Amino acid sequence: MYDTIEQKLLHIHSLLAKGEFIEAMDTYLHDDVELREANEAPKKGKAFCIDFEEDFINNSLAEFIGYEVGNYAVNGNHSYYDAIMTLKLKDGSLMVSEQIVATEWKDGKIYRERYYHA
Repeated sequence: MYDTIEQKLLHIHSLLAKGEFIEAMDTYLHDDVELREANEAPKKGKAFCIDFEEDFINNSLAEFIGYEVGNYAVNGNHSYYDAIMTLKLKDGSLMVSEQIVATEWKDGKIYRERYYHA
């Protein structure tokens, strides 16, 4: 259905815009994925990353407000995009994360991904 990295990336963006984080991860993460938030140690493995996200959703997230993607680019097996994610947390605070996402693809899946935050 989605053959190119660009098509997959646009599909991911449509899922994230609806707050469907787990579906996006389940569909597009490589089994041996490494996800890294800024300078933190990477989270390794698809199952671990999905469990981590589900824990955040179940224990910290009160309301998904939005995920807006700006520009994106694809070069070979790498993609890049900027986004703003807005969430309301259970403690009442508003989380607005402006980020650049750098992704390495392998076998049509996200293999390495790093989030640079502002």
